[in-house]
Amino acid sequence: MRAYVAVTDRDWYRFLRDRPDLDEVNFWQPGGSRQFRYLKPGEPFLFKLHYPENKIVGGGMFAHSSILDSRLAWDAFGEKNGARSYDEMHRRIEKYRKVRTTMNERYEIGCILLEAPFFLPESDWILPPRDLKAQTQQGKGYMLESPEGRVLWQAVMSRLPASGQRVAEPAQPVEWTEAWVRRRLGQGTFQVMITDTYQRRCAVTREKVLPVLEAAHIQPVARGGTHRIDNGLLL
Repeated sequence: MRAYVAVTDRDWYRFLRDRPDLDEVNFWQPGGSRQFRYLKPGEPFLFKLHYPENKIVGGGMFAHSSILDSRLAWDAFGEKNGARSYDEMHRRIEKYRKVRTTMNERYEIGCILLEAPFFLPESDWILPPRDLKAQTQQGKGYMLESPEGRVLWQAVMSRLPASGQRVAEPAQPVEWTEAWVRRRLGQGTFQVMITDTYQRRCAVTREKVLPVLEAAHIQPVARGGTHRIDNGLLL
């Protein structure tokens, strides 16, 4: 069992923290050159603020990762990207890429899709493991059976009163497993996972025209269908 601690900015955290009852979020990375592959679905993904705050402020359960066009990421997740509008998200991408273009420019970004996100109040922020340097920009992974991982995981669980759970052994991550995540996919994550499952091609014609392709439910949600891979087609 593993966990990952990534680095985010205060604006992304504060915007999402103030929106209750989120079922999913997109933790996006501006570079878009490498797909995140460290975690398996159901393993915890945590985020800490940049220096000088340098504290772990929330997390979620990893569901999927992808490289997406920035506009497609916005269409799938909207404000769950941590911004009020696509224009605001676009400006942040350019800020971190250190470029300046027109709003018509589109970028490929790394997307880490998280289910059941949580955002800690400042009084509950967690000190990162000692070997995670304050100036790091990429983040770091931990085995939860290791001394550092065990302390980290128990600190996280002690701050989640809504779960009513405590863990004695981090190797057993409460009920957060791959099956748990798959049962609770949000609409945005479902859209991206179906798109990737069908290799971004229409399930019928095999044409690759992403702007007009949509993830469709075989059994509609209104009739008891769920956001599951085996209940989706890209059309």
